Amino acid sequence: MKKILVTGSGGQLGTEIRQLSAFYPGFQFIFADSETLPIDKEAFVESYISSHKPDYCINCAAYTAVDKAETEVEKANQINGTAVGYLAKSLNKNGGRLIHISTDYVFDGSASKPLKETDKVHPLGIYGSSKLKGEELAMDYAPDSIILRTSWVYSAYGNNFVKTMLRLMSQREELNVVADQIGSPTYAADLAKAILDIIVQLDDLEQSASLGGIYHYSNDANISWYDFALAIKELSGSKCKINPIASTEYPTPAARPAYSVFDKQKISKVFGLPILNWKESLQICMLQLQQYLA
Repeated sequence: MKKILVTGSGGQLGTEIRQLSAFYPGFQFIFADSETLPIDKEAFVESYISSHKPDYCINCAAYTAVDKAETEVEKANQINGTAVGYLAKSLNKNGGRLIHISTDYVFDGSASKPLKETDKVHPLGIYGSSKLKGEELAMDYAPDSIILRTSWVYSAYGNNFVKTMLRLMSQREELNVVADQIGSPTYAADLAKAILDIIVQLDDLEQSASLGGIYHYSNDANISWYDFALAIKELSGSKCKINPIASTEYPTPAARPAYSVFDKQKISKVFGLPILNWKESLQICMLQLQQYLA
């Protein structure tokens, strides 16, 4: 039975993969959090990989504090960059394959049409540059790695925009939300299923090494954070007033890309994956959250 190692298993995506793992009985799953497998410690990574010998490693571990990264530069670079190299090198040595999660923050947001995998990267801040470093090291050490760039990830688990909006809408009568940053939300459950379906296909293909490289994945959308907040309000039945504001009215330590809509044609064509409607996926997540709150 092939083994799938999931790093960062306590986060949004790792938890969603755990929830889905029962539907993939052909694989043995190993779930590792930052205590079980600190990916930024090279000797530990080498020992863990050589001992467990996973056939696939889904790297969900990441430093995700975008604003904090501006001052915690070394930590962000170590976890998002250098550590990915440790994983890729060790997996390549031990016959495993890396599936690494990256981000829309590798782009500067200056585009005006959906971003392709071949478009020029230019991170605006430390978080984006650290994630780009991870992409580069993964491909350097293990060219058959699959890098999945995603954006605006949310889930019923962990901390994310959807849960923050629901909390604030329950506490306040009025909220201001940025309306000039355009992108695509990604329901972590959809991303988890996409990853596992990719692994199933890779496992069936003799020449799957040629499929290594960068792929873009998100739900089907071209919306602002304000639009996203309005949809959350509508689905929750909240009476909170949502006001659109410019990014300049909500300054943050790290700059955000103004435009990060992905072109998903490559992943659809290569792996035949459906790109699901963002609002339908949001509705599923909201129903799950309401069950927890009931």
